[in-house]
Amino acid sequence: MPGASRQEIIRRYYQALNRVAKDKGSKDEVYKIELLMKQAKITTDMRSVVPVAVNLAKETNAPTAAMELPDGKIVTGKTTALLGASAAVLLNAVKELGGISDDIHLISPTFIEPIQGLKTGYLGSKNPRLHTDEVLIALSMCAATDPNAKLALEQLPKLRGCELHTSVMLSSVDTNTFKKLGLNLTSEPIYENNRLYH
Repeated sequence: MPGASRQEIIRRYYQALNRVAKDKGSKDEVYKIELLMKQAKITTDMRSVVPVAVNLAKETNAPTAAMELPDGKIVTGKTTALLGASAAVLLNAVKELGGISDDIHLISPTFIEPIQGLKTGYLGSKNPRLHTDEVLIALSMCAATDPNAKLALEQLPKLRGCELHTSVMLSSVDTNTFKKLGLNLTSEPIYENNRLYH
């Protein structure tokens, strides 16, 4: 079976698992795909981003993400006080693609903090961490004066077709942002507020 077909089956398997976790799908669908995977000797580890994201989540005891870039290199993102794992992996990916040093802040923490204040203080959000769409808006604002942020922003088209796996199911905001960027997203069928991460 060609590699692309294997990847498609694994992606469908995760989509089915996520639907069941959200009470929107049937266990029958999951069972049928599991049967197909068993017959074709396909495991989820054949999707290279899966074990990376899952193992990092075990190490950090927090939500994580792993993305495979066009050259096969895998970058990761973990949850921090400022960013969710999805936003972190997105920034790490454009840094890698743009050849930007890891220790350079594309978005200054002093720039992120007022956005967090707006979210929690005025918009009623309990989660102060920036989502992918908020990070992209902040990055585009920084790009007006910072050449590194501008260079990072120019890397976004290269993400189309890249593989991404997250250790938790994402909000619709993050899912839609990744879809618009053309990423092939899969997620473990776990809610972020699951006690596993608290």
